[in-house]
Amino acid sequence: MTKADLTDTIATGTGLTRTETEAVINGFLYTVAEALKAGERVDLRGFGVFEVRRRAARMARNPRTNQEVPLEAHYAPAFRPSRDLRDAVAKALGPPPDEEGA
Repeated sequence: MTKADLTDTIATGTGLTRTETEAVINGFLYTVAEALKAGERVDLRGFGVFEVRRRAARMARNPRTNQEVPLEAHYAPAFRPSRDLRDAVAKALGPPPDEEGA
C-alpha cells in the first residue's frame, strides 16, 4: 500500500476530502519524524512504538567487492509493533507456508 492508497482509503472511510486527508497524514509523519529527531519515543497504544536505537560500530562487508568496511556507531529509527498488532496480523494471515528445502 502506498501513501496515495492510504490517503484514498482513509478519505473514503472518514468522509474527508483527499486533500484534507493528505494534510493529516503529512502532519502525522512530520510529527513522528520530528519527535524521533529529538530522541523521543512515539508510543501508539495498540499499534506500536517508534523509537531511536543506537547501532554499535562494526565491520561490514561491501557485497559488490567483498571488501570489509568499518561502520561507525550511529542512531537509526526503529518500529516495534504492539502485541495486539502482531496477533491481528498472525490471525489474518495464518501460519506461514513451509519453505522448500527446509
